[in-house]
Amino acid sequence: MDNTIPNPENLTNRLKRWCSATWTAINEAKLLASLDDETVKLLAQDNALSEQELRELIAKGPHAADEMLALMKLLNIDPDEARLEEPAEFRDMHVTCVHCGEKTRCRRELADGSAAADFASYCGNAERLDEMRSRLETLAK
Repeated sequence: MDNTIPNPENLTNRLKRWCSATWTAINEAKLLASLDDETVKLLAQDNALSEQELRELIAKGPHAADEMLALMKLLNIDPDEARLEEPAEFRDMHVTCVHCGEKTRCRRELADGSAAADFASYCGNAERLDEMRSRLETLAK
């Protein structure tokens, strides 16, 4: 059994990131809570979401779909272009990623470089990502 203490700098940095993300999520939740019901309703409608879905997404924090963006980049899909060209599809993919139960696996595979080969076996956006990739390959020819 290895009883060594992990590098304290890494642990400190991880704690700082966690605290920062938590603080941001709390502040965003407070901001949303401070909005009147009509404003929340309009924001939800503007984003084709229910009010409850909007509240859930905001509660997850601003980085809840970072894995999707990283995977898109890994697959040579420009997230900014995808957002501009197909905003509704991009929003749906974002929501799917936020609610994904495979985040730990996704992060691990993104970190070790195997995500491009394995994402189709667990990613809820795999079909859409493959479609985007095939459109890009067709355009490049």
